[in-house]
Amino acid sequence: MSWVSDYQYTCLQKLALNTLQFSGQIPHHIAFVMDGNRRFARSKHIDKIEGHSRGFSKLADVLRWCLDLGIREVTTFAFSIENFKRSSDEVEGLFNLARDKFAQLLKETDRLDEHGIRIRVLGNIELLPADLQRLIASAMLRTEHNDKLFLNVAFAYTSRDEITQAVESVLHATNENDDDGLLPTDINERLLEACLYTRHSPPPDLVFRTSGETRLSDFMMWQIKSSVLYFTEVLWPQITIWNFMAGISAYKRDSSRIDDFRREQRLHSAQLAKTSDFYSLRVQKFLHKLDANRRKLLIALASN
Repeated sequence: MSWVSDYQYTCLQKLALNTLQFSGQIPHHIAFVMDGNRRFARSKHIDKIEGHSRGFSKLADVLRWCLDLGIREVTTFAFSIENFKRSSDEVEGLFNLARDKFAQLLKETDRLDEHGIRIRVLGNIELLPADLQRLIASAMLRTEHNDKLFLNVAFAYTSRDEITQAVESVLHATNENDDDGLLPTDINERLLEACLYTRHSPPPDLVFRTSGETRLSDFMMWQIKSSVLYFTEVLWPQITIWNFMAGISAYKRDSSRIDDFRREQRLHSAQLAKTSDFYSLRVQKFLHKLDANRRKLLIALASN
């Protein structure tokens, strides 16, 4: 199964998608909490891992819909650090599924290049088995030149861990004694935000969760302060293009209601930038070094 499906639209679906695309603002970035794979498996009397596999197949359809609608960034919550607490059989089954899918990705990089899709895995990937780390790092490096659609896969991820990693990066830099070290006065929310896994991504415009759960499960808690939240009862493997377009329509309806809040947030960020040393050479050197170190880690993992 390809990472991007060759979804065949009906005439009515094409008309609805085109109408949606040209009738107001489309979200730039959508985050999906792909919930309901296990409940789907139970309802169909199939193995849990088969349910997760069906969920991946559905992601391929959703990516096609996003590409055709002009959405530039997609983030999916694939595996929480909390999922390590599940049975060893299920965890290993999820890892095997991930191995298969990332190996498939590396075989079809020409197709990803054609669509301009860049894969970025957000999370503490060093918690994963070494062979899976290698596949993930290889996929990220192989697609890093693409820039039409960014697919962020949150794997071995929680917001608490993400924020902890950002704080540790800053604290380590403040303890350095060379000219690249940070000063205590450099530390503010803007700097911490720049150290998150999502450093190069805008906040999600829309968070879309399936399966009827109305919680966020420690997903992108820093980033979603001005996101529209959309919850639907449908299980992830059963999501249809009509469910997808309903979420987009909800975003169009609700986003105008929070425009004032977003303007206040942008003003707050601009004021913070004026009163801090965020653009100082010292801070910029630190952020450049942070990016370089993260890429060095990928190269090291890919070569193991």
